[in-house]
Amino acid sequence: MFTGIIEAVGHIKHIDRNSDDIRLTVSSGKLDLSDVKLGDSIATNGVCLTVVSLNADGYVADVSAETVALTGFNRYQVGEKLNLEKAVTPTTRLGGHMVSGHVDGTANVVKRENRGQAIEFWLQASTELARYIAHKGSITIDGVSLTVNEVKGATFRLTIVPHTADETTLIDLQAGDKVNIEVDQIARYLERLMQAPSETKSESGLTLETLAKAGFMR
Repeated sequence: MFTGIIEAVGHIKHIDRNSDDIRLTVSSGKLDLSDVKLGDSIATNGVCLTVVSLNADGYVADVSAETVALTGFNRYQVGEKLNLEKAVTPTTRLGGHMVSGHVDGTANVVKRENRGQAIEFWLQASTELARYIAHKGSITIDGVSLTVNEVKGATFRLTIVPHTADETTLIDLQAGDKVNIEVDQIARYLERLMQAPSETKSESGLTLETLAKAGFMR
């Protein structure tokens, strides 16, 4: 589990491509690996990867065929910058939101605009994922926890403050780029509860009406 608060920006040092999956060697920049051991998880551009080897300046991880197909790893090249975050501990401050590192897909950057000292981005998601994106809800973009400031159909607007821009790869994004996205987990669980077959439903009385009364829906 992660928070979406990026700890360092690294880059891809080497890629070993097999028929479907890849083995990735990451140079981890200023990320402190002193407490990382084999088998630990590191969010790499929002993707939860398991460390299979450690070296002097980074780590090695395997990326499965499914992950390659769903994320930007199918087009990343050596030198690609990566947002990095180690898994949370019981004493970690939850500064962003609960992020699983299980990327749902990608979105396209359709517009970039400077607004004061901040940067505003409009992105377009697939219709399948757009239904989980809500005004003032949380979303993860290349591993960064962000708030959705506006939604129009399948497009949504994000505002990147200077500190976040300076400490992540988001500062380099331009119209036409693709990013990894992970939608808010709560939206997915609510959908599953509402779609569950009648024979598997609990006796809790959960309905659209009760969710609306509790403030989960408008």
